[in-house]
Amino acid sequence: MARVPSAAVAATGLVGGYGVARWTKKRQLGGAVLAVAGATAAQQWRQRAGGKAAGALTAAYVAAFAGSHPLAKKVGAWPAVFGVAGAVALASWAVADRNA
Repeated sequence: MARVPSAAVAATGLVGGYGVARWTKKRQLGGAVLAVAGATAAQQWRQRAGGKAAGALTAAYVAAFAGSHPLAKKVGAWPAVFGVAGAVALASWAVADRNA
């Protein structure tokens, strides 16, 4: 089975979590998508880059989620979500996926 880059898992969690919450109107369901993808990405980060890197990337993932809310007030919801997802994906690729 092909390895899915952790950058794709993390970005999908942020975008998918928001999309599910918006389209189902169930924030808890979107939160579950966000959490499952985040946990999966964290496990990949730990395996590929070690515990410290996984901790830093997990913190970035949570900060991106939190930061997308005030950013959405300035640029709109979808641009904010795509922006933070791209930032997390880039960090994830640079730290964990580039040499994998």
